[in-house]
Amino acid sequence: MLGPRRGLRPRLGLGLAAFAPAACGPAAAPSPSVAQSAPEPPPVEAGVPAAPGEYEIAPDVLHYEIELALGAPEIEARATLSVRPNGAAELPLDLVGLGVRSVHVDGAPSAFAYADGKLTVPLDPTGESGARDLAALDTGGSDGAGVRPSGNESGAGDFAALDTVHVAVAYHGTPDDGLIIRPNVHGFPTAFVDNWPNRARFWLPSVDHPSDKATAGFTVHAPNGWQVVANGAQVAAPSPTAPNALGGPATRGVGAPTDSAATSGKTTWRWATSVPHPTYTLVAGAAEFAVESLGRAACGAAPVAPAPDGCVDVSYWVYPQDTAFARQVFRRAPEMVDYFVATIGPYPFEKLANVQSATRFGGMENSSAIFYSEEAIAAGRLGEGTVSHEIAHQWFGDSATEGEWRHLWLSEGFATYFGALFFEAADGVEDFRARMERSRRSYVESDDARRPMVDLAGPDNLFDLLNRNNYAKGAWVLHMLRGLLGDETFFRAIRSYYAQHAYDTALTADLQRVFEESSGRSLEWFFEQWVRQPGHPVLEHQWEVSEDGAEVIVTVVQTQSPEWPVFRFPLEVAIVGPATGSTATGPATARRPGTEAGARRERVEVRERAHTFRFPVEAPPEAVVLDPDGWLLRG
Repeated sequence: MLGPRRGLRPRLGLGLAAFAPAACGPAAAPSPSVAQSAPEPPPVEAGVPAAPGEYEIAPDVLHYEIELALGAPEIEARATLSVRPNGAAELPLDLVGLGVRSVHVDGAPSAFAYADGKLTVPLDPTGESGARDLAALDTGGSDGAGVRPSGNESGAGDFAALDTVHVAVAYHGTPDDGLIIRPNVHGFPTAFVDNWPNRARFWLPSVDHPSDKATAGFTVHAPNGWQVVANGAQVAAPSPTAPNALGGPATRGVGAPTDSAATSGKTTWRWATSVPHPTYTLVAGAAEFAVESLGRAACGAAPVAPAPDGCVDVSYWVYPQDTAFARQVFRRAPEMVDYFVATIGPYPFEKLANVQSATRFGGMENSSAIFYSEEAIAAGRLGEGTVSHEIAHQWFGDSATEGEWRHLWLSEGFATYFGALFFEAADGVEDFRARMERSRRSYVESDDARRPMVDLAGPDNLFDLLNRNNYAKGAWVLHMLRGLLGDETFFRAIRSYYAQHAYDTALTADLQRVFEESSGRSLEWFFEQWVRQPGHPVLEHQWEVSEDGAEVIVTVVQTQSPEWPVFRFPLEVAIVGPATGSTATGPATARRPGTEAGARRERVEVRERAHTFRFPVEAPPEAVVLDPDGWLLRG
């Protein structure tokens, strides 16, 4: 994603509390025949990092089946989770700011504890009760047991296996964050999910961490006239919402309002994914949209595309007032998809929708449904660089996901670099170099350089990870790997890394291992200094001609802070001869130093704080230029 719009910081939720603002602490387990509920607790801060070991849990969520009734600040919702217990006696789910009406496990009412942002549900650790009463999961009635998981209908697999437990949570309230329900930039009502980093918990009971990935199905009841977009493929045509659907009197539970008009004037939309996604990219958006296809892409290289032609549809979903700009800024989106397919690997999802939305970020890479800032599109200031960055995320971040937040550069650094690489292929190497130079300057001029890219100390707030280390420096680490290994080895390693971690998670050590295997070289020194240590080399150099005129003597000095390492790096040195300037073509102001026609290149390796090199020359040079093509991240 591209970072939050200026002035937006993690905050306390500001939603209207519809129920008494008292958290419900752990209670004695009631009889299974007695209904248990918990009121909506007070708001909490978004972006708080997890406690050490919090997500090292055994239960594995395989699928979320989500039913959501929209149309007012308060939502009615039900989530049915297909879970493999793996021997665990309880399932701790993240949920904050919403009231819980009931919990069912395999169709039977269940006790639960709801406190401190966790909804904890007891499980049978043997898993033997899994799917014992699947008929009960189909009721969708007043018992709140939930809808049956999509399973094969969504392409997500068969969740009726004996080692799988189905946990249905019926809940309600006004989300404090995560699900943004408000008028859009033009004053019309909308509702958009915006999860990053760990804000899914504000609207969805979930394992709200990138290490746990699952498929999902969405059933959304939205006001007539709205369109609903979500992850995956649309699995049914929009249809009038049934009178007894979620939000109506038959499903609200004990003590709920009984206004039969609650479901009138609504349309039901259904979407489902066929491959797993990280929780932070599971989204739906609802508004009055103008929808237009931009073309087909990834033909023959989209393994989960539902269309018979094997292609994915690339589209935009924007407010009707903003279609002219949308056609312009998204016009090359299909070309971007095809470039990344050729460079990285098959397109991982069912479609690619570019959506104008209420996200707090400039762009948010939600799997197959990218959300962009509504203000940026309405004002005509969204750039193609953002579009390319977010599309690159479909491979890196969405499919191959960082397993821990402190390895975010595996998502943001990759999207920054590959987003720029598209323009190298499409618009030329000078466009690419200009983008990389802007990234370099943004990093070296920031305070972020004082910390390692993968910082074991961790941030005080996860929003602090949206920094120049994870974006700009991450991109430059990849660029330097490319310069070190060469294009053939670099892109072979990238394709291998993606193939090994598609639909899964990875850490930096996984990337290092793949690059070492692909190159046949130890890269411990490279990853240690560039990823696990702070800073970058700051270089000065002097040169002189030897007394006999036969050599040029070049001394390279690293002047960075002594708290930073002395860096080891390959370095290209351009020796510009006396006749070079007059023989180069084009105006001198358009040339980068050291790229003049006839300039001689020498490649050396710097390992010391002060390193001297000697090069033979036939005549005294006019200049000596370090790193003329910009392969080194330096101050």
